[in-house]
Amino acid sequence: EVQLAESGGGLVQAGGSLRLSCAASGFSHDPYTIGWFRQVPGKEREGIACISSTDEGTYYADSVKGRFIISSDNAKNTVYLEMNSLKPDDTAIYYCARAGSFAYYSGSGLVPSLYDYWGQGTQVTVSS
Repeated sequence: EVQLAESGGGLVQAGGSLRLSCAASGFSHDPYTIGWFRQVPGKEREGIACISSTDEGTYYADSVKGRFIISSDNAKNTVYLEMNSLKPDDTAIYYCARAGSFAYYSGSGLVPSLYDYWGQGTQVTVSS
């Protein structure tokens, strides 16, 4: 059974940093994409970063490019999201999710509907 679990959220002041973790289990040996998403109540879920299991290629949404870094530790089956220069607008529930490798290589790795497994989310609050 595929399972994803986020951790590392919390309250931080504007300009600060946080690192989120996404612990994965139950994956097959097929290549896949891990994405990070966020959602504010009343708004659509936003894809912000993704990484390919094949070559650890990444891409980012413009809203976080240059501030957030996605990385993976295959030995620990964990994907990280390092968030720097945080702004109050970054306040949201953050989710990690898994899709097939086509999500990344098709250039659609930030599209939520392509992901089939999701974690429960972790709250990030950035105070001004």
